Amino acid sequence: MKHRIVLFAIIFVLLIPSVTLFAEGQKEAASTKIEARFPTGESEGDPMTVWAKEFADYMRKETDGNFDITVFSYGTLGENRDIVELGQMGVVEFVFADYGWTGSFVPQANILALHYVWPREKLPQVMEWVVLNGDFFPMLEEKFRANDLVPLGLYFEGWQWMTSKKPVNSLDDFVGLKTRVMGSEMLTRDYRAYGIDPTPLAYGEIYSALQTGLLDAQSQPMFANYSMAFYEVANHFIQLWAEPFIGIPLVNAAFFDSLSPEYQDMITGYWDSVIAKNGEWSNELFESRLKSIKEKRPEITYTEMNDQQIAELRKMAETKVYPNFSEVAGKDSEKMLELLLKDIKKGMAAVGSTK
Repeated sequence: MKHRIVLFAIIFVLLIPSVTLFAEGQKEAASTKIEARFPTGESEGDPMTVWAKEFADYMRKETDGNFDITVFSYGTLGENRDIVELGQMGVVEFVFADYGWTGSFVPQANILALHYVWPREKLPQVMEWVVLNGDFFPMLEEKFRANDLVPLGLYFEGWQWMTSKKPVNSLDDFVGLKTRVMGSEMLTRDYRAYGIDPTPLAYGEIYSALQTGLLDAQSQPMFANYSMAFYEVANHFIQLWAEPFIGIPLVNAAFFDSLSPEYQDMITGYWDSVIAKNGEWSNELFESRLKSIKEKRPEITYTEMNDQQIAELRKMAETKVYPNFSEVAGKDSEKMLELLLKDIKKGMAAVGSTK
C-alpha cells in the first residue's frame, strides 16, 4: 500500500506540468519538439546516470535541441521499482534500470540474474557481441515489448562485490549470512543456494539496515559501494565472481513506436555503439572507486574466492537453482537460456575470451 501511495504521488506531480503528449501509432516528424524524461536507478556520477546524460546530450546535439531529454538520478522520481513502473505506464519515456528490478515486470529478464553464466575475461566485448549478433536479445526484446517496454541493450557496470560486517574466508562463512539482494526471486534463490540468508530490500534502506544490524552484508558493484557509502558500514569485501551487474536502458514501447524511423535509428544506434565502451569505462571507474575506498578505510579486507571455491559455488548454482529457474523466468525461458549460453560461447570465440 505504501508503495502505491508513493507511486501515485509521483505520477500526480509528473502530470502537473504541460508536457508533449503522443498518440499511439502517430509518427513524429523530425522537426517536432519532443520532451522526454529519463529516471535512472543510480546516483550522480554512477554509470546509469552518466550514460543517460551522455545519451541526452547526444540526442540534443544531433537534433538541434528538438529531442530534449531530462535525466533524473536515483531517488528523484522514486525507488528502482517505481521508475520501471513509470516507464511501463508511459508516465516517463525512458528508464535506466537493471536485471534485478526489471525481472518483476518481465519474468524472462530473470535469466540475467542467474549466477555463473557470463565470462570474466573481456566481458564488455562479449556482451556487445551477444546483443548485436546473438539470438537471445531479440527474444528478450519480444518479452519486454509484451510488457510495454523496449530494451535498448545490456551494459556491464562491474562485478557485484559483497560487503560484509563479518569475515568470509570459507564457504562455510556464507551460511546464515543475512545479505541484502535486489527485489528478484531469482537472486533470492541464487544466494540461498550457498546457504546465505537473502533479504530483498530497497536500495535506499541498505545503509541503515547494515548500520543497525538488520543485515550482515549486501552486494553491489564497487561504484555503488562508494557512492552509497556502504564501505562505511562493512569491514570485509568478498568477490564470488558470480554476478556481473547489468544495466538495461528502456524506452516505453508506445512512445518509441510513435517516433519517426530517423529518431528510432538514432536512439538504437547510440546505445548499440556504447555497449563495450560503457563496460570499459565501468572497469576504469571500478579502479578509481576501489582506490578511494582503500584511502578512506584502509582496514577493510578484500577476499576473492579461489578456483576451487568458485567451482563449488558454481556446482551449487547449477544443481540447486538452474533445474527450476523457469518457475521464476516464465514462458520460453529454458529456450532463451539455451540461446544465451550459445551466444556467450560464440561471443567469447569472436573476441578471444577464454574464461
